[in-house]
Amino acid sequence: MANHRLYVIAGEASGDLHGSNLAKALQAINPNLSIRGWGGDLMSAAGVNIVKHYRELAFMGFVEVLRHLPEILRNFKKCKQDILAFRPDAVVLIDYPGFNIRMAKWLKQQGIKVIYYIAPQVWAWNASRVHTLKKVVDLMLVILPFEKEFFRKYDMEVQYVGHPLMEARDAFLSEKHLNPESTVSEKKIIALLPGSRKQEIRTVLPLMLSVLADFPDASFIIAGASAQSDEFYETIVTDTTGQSIKSHPQIEYVKGRTYQLLSIADAALVTSGTATLETALFKVPQVVCYKGSYLSYQIAKRVIRVPYISLVNLIMDKAFVSELIQEELNPERIKMELSRLLDPSLEGYFEKEYSDLESLLRQEKPASQKAAELILAALNY
Repeated sequence: MANHRLYVIAGEASGDLHGSNLAKALQAINPNLSIRGWGGDLMSAAGVNIVKHYRELAFMGFVEVLRHLPEILRNFKKCKQDILAFRPDAVVLIDYPGFNIRMAKWLKQQGIKVIYYIAPQVWAWNASRVHTLKKVVDLMLVILPFEKEFFRKYDMEVQYVGHPLMEARDAFLSEKHLNPESTVSEKKIIALLPGSRKQEIRTVLPLMLSVLADFPDASFIIAGASAQSDEFYETIVTDTTGQSIKSHPQIEYVKGRTYQLLSIADAALVTSGTATLETALFKVPQVVCYKGSYLSYQIAKRVIRVPYISLVNLIMDKAFVSELIQEELNPERIKMELSRLLDPSLEGYFEKEYSDLESLLRQEKPASQKAAELILAALNY
């Protein structure tokens, strides 16, 4: 086996998850592979030499990115220097488009092979960027079933590998896991997935917690992001409810065990993003939540070209799960939508629809394995 060198750039929690599974699949085929890059704890545990952690990179929204622009530019410069010193055979970019598309342009100028795993969602907000991607990306690996046709319209050939969340979910279900400790296990369990970035958690979690009194017979369990401290969540809960997580009779908190939580949840409030699809794969009825700064939302509203914000609705091509966006994300609407999810007459409805969704995503091989095979093949020619 050739001693290939790969550099991987993942700038978010979901990229860390998919990057870790990709690294495992790559090393299973070629144990001599050396992988370095940006990511998180999961990629590090999978054998990737992590240079910078994604927790230092996750800025959300147009305004927030502008505010942190000097830091982002410094990061870009450091990343370029590290890549040149490492001298990889190729660089694998995982999602994170604001940073990675710009990096792809520079890599092309350096004559370094560019592989994009989990394509930027240009179909949602800037289709013209496809022309840039055509010029600078050597191998594009897509994970959503409609993306292949989208890129074909622009005469760009891509490889559909299936969605990597399928294998992450399947791996979880194949093992025995302990459920989160719940002191109120006989009650309905509402999973709260407020996202992974501080900005979105600060904005959305208090709104999710605003309906506690409306569901006195339910336990609300917060799924903590691995990149955020326990104290961060404690502060939000205390400021919102006047009680700590430990003393509140309805609130519980788990960290690094989102799948365990989803496996026992009766319903979920989920910040838009990858988590909406994870929730669907566990067949949990959900309400999708999104609220950003006023200016960021106004900009997004004018540039986003798709009818839905959740991956579930986009893949199914219909308004299946409710989306509460910006001003619609308020206590009254959350109460109404959550009450609907818990209605016994809907039992079985979500499971059937989610099964249809799963059939759209499942492929013959796991996504990471298929992606690894294509990446290693690209290195050898």
